[in-house]
Amino acid sequence: MGQRAQPAGILARFCAGLAIMWFKNLTVYRLPADWSWSAADLEAALGRMPLQPCSALQMRSRGWSAPSPSGRLLHTVGEQHLLALGIDQKILPASVIRQEAERRAAEQAESQGFPVGRRQMRALKLQVADELRARALTRRGLTRAWIDAASGWLAVDSASATRAEELVEVLRDTLGSLAVQMLDTERSVSATLATWLQRGAPGAFALEQDLELQSADAQKATVRYRHHPLDGQDIRAHLAGGKRATQLGLSWNGRIAFVLTERLQIKRVQFLEMAREREDGGQIDPLEQFDLDFTVMAGELGRLLLDLHRELGGQSERAAA
Repeated sequence: MGQRAQPAGILARFCAGLAIMWFKNLTVYRLPADWSWSAADLEAALGRMPLQPCSALQMRSRGWSAPSPSGRLLHTVGEQHLLALGIDQKILPASVIRQEAERRAAEQAESQGFPVGRRQMRALKLQVADELRARALTRRGLTRAWIDAASGWLAVDSASATRAEELVEVLRDTLGSLAVQMLDTERSVSATLATWLQRGAPGAFALEQDLELQSADAQKATVRYRHHPLDGQDIRAHLAGGKRATQLGLSWNGRIAFVLTERLQIKRVQFLEMAREREDGGQIDPLEQFDLDFTVMAGELGRLLLDLHRELGGQSERAAA
């Protein structure tokens, strides 16, 4: 007992297990070699920039939000940290502002006896935008990130490079400095994927059934395979004809399936064995379950990244410079 009761809705969302906890996409960065932030210092820094609701005139607000049902801004197990950037965005389409301004312009024109001019129309639009902004509904989004302080990874749960960079930007502002680098390996990813297609994936990796090939010319003709065997002669012909592999479906140790892109993004992550390994019997405290899920996820993804990094030749000298 003794613990503060959590609202049922929050617990339901966080305790939905695999649908909520597990990362679905990874944009991966390398932490600086001198990273030395303790969990306590990191949480204190996040606490200085919490997410605040949009003010009456704000369209967008961003700040740190709780990534777990504990309500704390940092969830830590050992040297693994989970954080979440919250973004509040007011929903106010430009078309709504325009329609209301046009309605008012028609009324004003009838009242004053002549059409509304450009300057009056601009003023009307500004007035309408200010009024509607204060009453607009707000949509909240969360972008989560996992920090593996032991191995030097920062991974953002997003397939969008723009969204990942926004989280890194806010984290840099929060900490004062953050010299992370996008993951960049010594070997060309596209050339390596083509080799794996022809010779088979190495080590703990195996080919799955998703592939994207793209020509190198200006037209960028693209061929995509979904749920399709990748050992056909047509694929070899495409490679021989100059198309490069831009995305390839892989699995790791039979435990995680994913799509690796030529930009070293890891997309459509599926944890194949995790659901069967979760405890079936008895009641478990939601926070304890969250800890277990996060520990397993961080451990599996950490080993996957280390194996992938090694198979691609390690960090490139370009990134290290």
